[in-house]
Amino acid sequence: MSQIRPGGQGEYKLEGRVAVVTGGSSGIGAATARRFADAGARVVIGYNSSRNKAEKVANELAGSGHLVVHIPMEDSAAIAAAADQVRKQFGRTDVLVNSAGVTRAIPHADLDGLDDDTFDRILRTNVRGPFSTIRAFAPMLRASGDGVIVNVSSLSATTGLGSSIAYCASKAALDTMGLSLARVLAPEVRVLTVAPAAVATDFVPGRGREGVEKQAATTPLKIVAEADDVALAIFSSVTHLRLTTGSTIVVDSGRHL
Repeated sequence: MSQIRPGGQGEYKLEGRVAVVTGGSSGIGAATARRFADAGARVVIGYNSSRNKAEKVANELAGSGHLVVHIPMEDSAAIAAAADQVRKQFGRTDVLVNSAGVTRAIPHADLDGLDDDTFDRILRTNVRGPFSTIRAFAPMLRASGDGVIVNVSSLSATTGLGSSIAYCASKAALDTMGLSLARVLAPEVRVLTVAPAAVATDFVPGRGREGVEKQAATTPLKIVAEADDVALAIFSSVTHLRLTTGSTIVVDSGRHL
């Protein structure tokens, strides 16, 4: 039985539920944490190296009982320990958002510039990391009976255009992994993917807002995607898309057209 309860004026509340957000110290992750907290959830802010930033986000969230946890995508043992910490603290996890990721801007034609270490790090962080996180939290998500996993991917997964070839490949792998997991984790857990195009954050080193605005100007809607636009799609995947699993929600101002 779903524990999502409709509130006033068509809004949905998430009181009593626990949402884990990896990469929650900034950008899309932080915006998503705010959305969940505003709806009444207790939020676990997962971070890799920026504990101070994660604590700042947690302190600014609505409500109380939020938790900051070290969830480094390249360390499966640490991820398992984080899940155990959440289990001991809350006894449950209802929502998992895999927002953590990494990239490096390398021109696609510069094949030698994409060295093995960089390629491996991007795939470890963007593919194995989310899988390890899902594996660690799956027992609690299944026990919820209404669990939801949202993987933050990218339009690069389908266009092959992005900060590097390795980044595009990693997001394509994440999308396919989501399809497989949507099958095996059903019916207790839904798995969705949210795929933005360029977002006005500092995720891609060296790409400022001017670059994002330039890309947005070429789209049908001509709207710059902000972190909260993606967070709203993630939030809606949990609260409104109740019969959706194994699907990708594109947030790109129509850039794919």
